[in-house]
Formats: sequence, C-alpha cells, structure tokens
Amino acid sequence: MKLKTLKFGALVAASALALTACGSGSTDSGSDAAADDKKLNIAVFNGWDEGIATSELWKAVLEEKGYEVELINADVAPLFQGLSTGDYDVTTDVWLPVTHASYLEKFGKDIVDLGAWNEESRLTVAVNEDAPIDSLDELAANADKFGDRIVGIEPGAGLTEAMNKSVIPDYGLDDMNFVTSSTSAMLTELETATKNKENIVVTLWEPHWAYSAYPVKNLKDPKGALGDAEGMHNFSRADFADDHAEVAKWMGDFKMDLDTLYDLENLLFVENDTDDLQPLVKQWMEDNRDFVDGMTK
Repeated sequence: MKLKTLKFGALVAASALALTACGSGSTDSGSDAAADDKKLNIAVFNGWDEGIATSELWKAVLEEKGYEVELINADVAPLFQGLSTGDYDVTTDVWLPVTHASYLEKFGKDIVDLGAWNEESRLTVAVNEDAPIDSLDELAANADKFGDRIVGIEPGAGLTEAMNKSVIPDYGLDDMNFVTSSTSAMLTELETATKNKENIVVTLWEPHWAYSAYPVKNLKDPKGALGDAEGMHNFSRADFADDHAEVAKWMGDFKMDLDTLYDLENLLFVENDTDDLQPLVKQWMEDNRDFVDGMTK
C-alpha cells in the first residue's frame, strides 16, 4: 500500500512538474513577445545633425516610456534599402519633396511616410560672411577667389545630387572642383577657413548648427536650382505600425519648429564637444519638459 501511495505521489508530482514547466514556458514566451514589442531601432543618416539630434531625442523619450531603442548609423542609400527590407524600423530625417525624391522613387512602395515634423528646411550653398559675392550667379566669375573649389558632403546625399543635377549646370560651375567626402570633412574645412579668414564655398542646409557656430551666409539662388522649402519626415518600414502602433502615432503627430530644433542642436553640437549625447539630451528634456511630454500624447 505504501509502495502504491509513493508511486501515485510521484506521478502526481511529475504531472505537477510537467504542468509547471508548461506554464513556465508559456509565461516566458509571453514575456519574450512583450519584450520584443518594446524593442525597436532608429536608423540615422551619417552627418545630418538634425537627424542625429531628433533620433537621440526620440531614443531618450521612448526609453522613458519603457522601450529599448538602438540607434544605427548609415549612409543614405543603405538606410533606405534597410528600411525597405525591414532591417530598420524608423528614421527621422527624410527630406521631401526634392532632396530624397530619387530614393522615394526606388523604395517608396516598401516604406511608410509617418508625416512631416517640420516644413521649414532648405538646401543651401553658403560662403563666409565677408565673401565678395552674395548670389550663386556671381560664383562662376569669382571662382578663383574661392580656390576654384566647392566643398560638399557625402557623395550619396540628396544635396550632392541637387548640386550635380541642377546647381552646377544651371550656374555654369562645371570648371570648379566639387569636392565630396563627408559632412564632418566639410565642417573641418569650414572651421579652418574661418580661423584663417579665407573665402570658402560649402554645401549646407537649414537647419544646421553651423549657422550658429560660424560666420556664414547663404548665396541667393535666383534660378531656384536648390528648390523651395522642404519637409523633414519620419518614415518607417512597411509594417511598423502593426508592431508599434503607439510609437507610430507619436511619431506621426510629432512637430518641432526650427527654434526648438536649433536650441537642441546648439546644446549637442556647439556648446559641448562630446560623442556621448544622451546625458545632454536628458538635460535638454528636463529644461523642456512640456514639449517632451507633448511628444507622447
């Protein structure tokens, strides 16, 4: 009798253990799914500081809401490719209707426009404030005063495409050397020219903190080769809203004017020299708590 009781007890214990294991497995699976729902990445254009600033801001804001956010830097073409294939979840710095139009033609059917968060941006060609010209239509005749060089940014950037397709041919600048490498290299040349009190022509855009850091002016564009004011949009992979409806809504409703953006950029890139931006972003968030709280309503 004792033997049967022990065997029965062992059977009950084993069954209970099996049920516990099953229950534990189901709970873990649910926890994993819930954890996955709180994980996302933001793809960031290399060198485009308004995109870096807004991405760092969204990372900190979403982490306050319990999300786990990874920032991934990429050049323009790989970023659009990765967004279209679902490798990236969202990006904050797509310029329309002109700057990134060619990428939208190629990848637009596989990505989603969550909305424009600012519509005051523009592509520019800038020179030092005391340069002897004020307009792009004066540049060709005065090219020698600028070393016959225009200093650009990344070769794959929409701004670089606009220069090659419109600005250079429209204003007869084919004899000038259009140098492209990276935004950081352009800014280094701009800083050096400023220190040496030399003339320089660079491709720039508004908004950019360089307008606060250096004495520069935009050249007028009477032919409209650089286009009109553009919108900066949040874009996502095709099914992002299915997985992160809350975040998609927040990013779709997001608005930020240039004054607010410049305030953030100046703190991150002008007033401080560091690659560790999150502590500065969190400082800015505390100083702008009403704005930050409005991002997730």
